[in-house]
Amino acid sequence: MFECFEDRIAYHFQDKALLKTALCHSSYANENRGVTHNERLEFLGDAVLELSASRFLFDHFPEEAEGALSRHRAAIVCEASLACCARKIGLDKELLLGRGEEKNGGRERDSLISDAFEALIGAIYLDGGFEQADLFIDRFVMQPMAEHPVTYDAKTHLQEILQADGDIAIVYTTVAESGPDHDKVFQVTVSADGTVLGRGDGASKKQAEQAAALAALKRLQEKAE
Repeated sequence: MFECFEDRIAYHFQDKALLKTALCHSSYANENRGVTHNERLEFLGDAVLELSASRFLFDHFPEEAEGALSRHRAAIVCEASLACCARKIGLDKELLLGRGEEKNGGRERDSLISDAFEALIGAIYLDGGFEQADLFIDRFVMQPMAEHPVTYDAKTHLQEILQADGDIAIVYTTVAESGPDHDKVFQVTVSADGTVLGRGDGASKKQAEQAAALAALKRLQEKAE
């Protein structure tokens, strides 16, 4: 049923039921008796992803302090970033959705797609162990990040959300600088129509702006929930 998808992710399940469960949204399970949705696998996959990403960052950024590593990890495992990774492997096309969720555009929702991506990681972990899950994460999450340090453009995503219904003034302001010239830390706020939505810091103004945008996205996500 999902052979082409398995080819795409370079992993073939021994237990095909695990893959089906990972791709099954609760709306589909509610409409089909005897079908298991992916929420428990998502819970497991989230933990596996956190460990794998943490180890990768620890190994590849030996000079970074704990705070910087935490910010890198937060950007990597955030909803929008994982949804981007999921779309690159075509996971959004494989999702099993209920009729109502499909009609309401569930296949385009970052939250739903990122949850399924984490569920897929959980399924691979159960089927092939941590080594296989780690290889999958390395190939489809971490290596793209290593090749392109800003793998997820939080600023662009924030702009798309805020300006979806019209033009809104989005302003990034550097509010503080600290540290010696060779080790500067910049703090930036992002505002929309005069209201501060997020604050972040980084080793450059660009990094700080991305961190501020990410903080704003998290705030908007929490409000939506």
